[in-house]
Amino acid sequence: MSATPHRTDVAIIGAGPVGLFAVFECGMLKMSCHVVDALDMVGGQCAALYPEKPIYDIPGHPAIDGADLIDRLAQQAAPFAPTYHLAQQVEKMTRTDEGRWLLETNIGTKIDAQAVIIAAGAGAFGPNRPPLDGLEKFEGTSVFYMVRRRQDFAGKRVVIAGGGDSAVDWTLSLADIAEKVYVVHRRPKFRAAPESVARMEALVRDGRVEMVVPYQLSGLDGADGQLTAVRVATLEGEEKALPADALLAFFGLSMNLGPIAEWGLGLERNHITVTPPTYATSAPGVYAIGDIATYPGKLKLILCGFAEAAQAAHAVHPLVHPGEALHFEYSTSKGVPGA
Repeated sequence: MSATPHRTDVAIIGAGPVGLFAVFECGMLKMSCHVVDALDMVGGQCAALYPEKPIYDIPGHPAIDGADLIDRLAQQAAPFAPTYHLAQQVEKMTRTDEGRWLLETNIGTKIDAQAVIIAAGAGAFGPNRPPLDGLEKFEGTSVFYMVRRRQDFAGKRVVIAGGGDSAVDWTLSLADIAEKVYVVHRRPKFRAAPESVARMEALVRDGRVEMVVPYQLSGLDGADGQLTAVRVATLEGEEKALPADALLAFFGLSMNLGPIAEWGLGLERNHITVTPPTYATSAPGVYAIGDIATYPGKLKLILCGFAEAAQAAHAVHPLVHPGEALHFEYSTSKGVPGA
């Protein structure tokens, strides 16, 4: 990797939906962007965890899958020719003598930027794995923590474990195509949208889903990475085996801010404290938007992150173009390059 830094107006840390929209907003204000993400693809959690899961609160889209949303955001950013540095993590961020920021990644990429916008979600993430003997032998072949392709489970016996939105939503989705769907939860109450829980309960009454409550995962049966059954047990020790081809374990994600936590940006419960409406952090020229940012009244919604991206881009403009008056124009009149 070349030691010569890439020079850009804005460095964006995080290529999730909010980071991608920040590219568009910066581009509309004639600012170039380099984007860094630890994943090997753009899209963040939308792409990695629920590409086929519908999202219902994106304005103008009654429903849009995570993958489709990311594709459209990437297309929206494309006219501004962002440079993506994927499968790498920003490890160091230091102030230069010019008052700019020098970012260095774990594989040696260096980016010299006038401003930094952190849109890193909740940082690096990974699944909370159930404590089952031999679990790693089945991971990626018949034990999964996310669904990339719904069709992969067509005609299969699927055990879904968990009590949150992911467990309930995928129960509703897979009930249409799986041979059998079991839902394993330690108690009858679910931490999911009431309407979704009601729809799941209707599927149970219709015999299309079998509820296994109150049970917890206790073991796995199978060979060569392929499950034949998932063993479950009550708190009293009563066990039974559920014939299964696949286990979907939805016990949430473990989040880790990684090096971001060492940058002295004023953390509050693993979130970066910012000041609306600019979303400036405690470091000059550094802004945080999306799920990683916190302030009074914060709502963790993608649509709120989009608005934060627009406001942060406008706050960055005078740093990149000092003394230049910003005559803001609506996109309907200004247009987009190449459109």
